[in-house]
Amino acid sequence: MLRRVAMLLGIALVVASCAVLHPKPPSGFIEGTSIHNISVGGQDRVYRLHKPSGLSAPAGLVVVLHGGFGSAEQAERSYGWDQLADSSKFVVVYPDGVRRAWNVNGGGCCGKAAREHIDDVAFITAAVADVTKNVSIDASRLYATGMSNGGMMSYTLSCNTTLFAAIGPVSGTQLDPCRSPHRVSVMAIHGTADPMVPYGGGEGRGFAHINGPPVPE
Repeated sequence: MLRRVAMLLGIALVVASCAVLHPKPPSGFIEGTSIHNISVGGQDRVYRLHKPSGLSAPAGLVVVLHGGFGSAEQAERSYGWDQLADSSKFVVVYPDGVRRAWNVNGGGCCGKAAREHIDDVAFITAAVADVTKNVSIDASRLYATGMSNGGMMSYTLSCNTTLFAAIGPVSGTQLDPCRSPHRVSVMAIHGTADPMVPYGGGEGRGFAHINGPPVPE
C-alpha cells in the first residue's frame, strides 16, 4: 500500500513539474505566444499566435502550417519562426489541423480532414481574420508556408483565396485542382531525392502515397 501511494505521489510530482516546465500559453492578443479558439463550420478550431514585443504597426503576418502527424505546438517549437519574427518584427500564426492533418482538396490527402471534407481553407481564412481584427496587420504582407502536408495546404490556400502575397511550401506539392488560378509568388523548397513527395511527380512512398505533379510544373 505504501509503495502504491509513493508511486502515485511520484507520478503527480512528475505531472506537476511538466506543467511548470511547459505551461499552457495564455489567451488574448498579448506579446509572446497565445492560444486562440474559434468556431468554423460548427467545429471548434484552435490556432497559436506569436506576437513579438515592440511590434511596429502595421506588421506582416506568416501562417505556418504543420506537416502530417504534426501540430501547431510542434511547428512553433521545431521551425524557428518565433525567433525570426522577434528579430524581424512580424506576426506568426500556427493553426492546428484536425487529427494532425489538412484537407488539401485533392489526392485523398490527408487523414480525417480529407475523409470528412473539413473546410480548412475556411478555418485558416477565419484565423487570419481573427488576428487582423485584433492586431494591426498589413494586408499586403500576408504569407503562408508549411511542411509536407502543410506545404500542400499552402498551395490550396493560394488557389482558393486571394489573401496571400506569396507562399513558401516545403516538401509539398499541389494536389488542389486550382480551378480559379491567379498570380501569386511561390518559393518552393524541395529535395530532389524526396521519396514521400517525389520531386519528379508520381506516387510516393509512405502512409499517404501522395501522387502529385512534378514540383517545377
